[in-house]
Amino acid sequence: MEAFLHFAGNFWWLIFPLGGMIGGGVKAVAAANERRAERRLERYRIKQQTKIAMAEAAARGRDNEAAQKRELAKVLAQHDRTNARWLDYEIDIAKLLDFPMMTDMRDPLTIAFHKARSRADLLRPESVEDLLGDRAAQLEYRDAVHEYAAAFDIAETEAIRRRRSDFSAEAQERLARAQNLLRLASDDGATPQERQNAYARAQKELDGLVVLPAATRASIERRIAGEIEA
Repeated sequence: MEAFLHFAGNFWWLIFPLGGMIGGGVKAVAAANERRAERRLERYRIKQQTKIAMAEAAARGRDNEAAQKRELAKVLAQHDRTNARWLDYEIDIAKLLDFPMMTDMRDPLTIAFHKARSRADLLRPESVEDLLGDRAAQLEYRDAVHEYAAAFDIAETEAIRRRRSDFSAEAQERLARAQNLLRLASDDGATPQERQNAYARAQKELDGLVVLPAATRASIERRIAGEIEA
């Protein structure tokens, strides 16, 4: 203690420069601590902003996916409705022969409708999920279905307007006879032989006039074959 007092008494003038150095060191440490605190705060802020941005992006992704699902569901429904309208012609023989243009593959409108139908069926996904995330495929399918529906509307409108007017009086009589014969061929109350004969005669009446869709022919033939086998 005496040595320290002796040193302080002899070198008291060092207090001022040492005090300045010590004070400067304390300030430097405090400044460094403050900078570290600021960096920690900045890192925390960046992390929070990143979390918020990721959450917002995820929410947008979910909203976008939900919107895509709704749009695709509507397109699939429109596709189904148009298919159902065409199926009415395939299963209703009377309707098919009332508006023969719907199966006349010599008519440009009928050709356009059937081409559009084939393309829409080709692009149709098994489920909505199959096209999620592929916007190009979604738009391609959507446009194909819209084209299909529009082509069907145009062809059907023209077919209804024209009905059988494109055929001569004799051809119209043949169509009428074929219509009656096909009704008989599809009549569950007729005997198998009656139905088979009626179908064969109907095909002769339609020869060179109208080609029945494959699905229509197959349906009639299956029913006749079933009756014969029974």
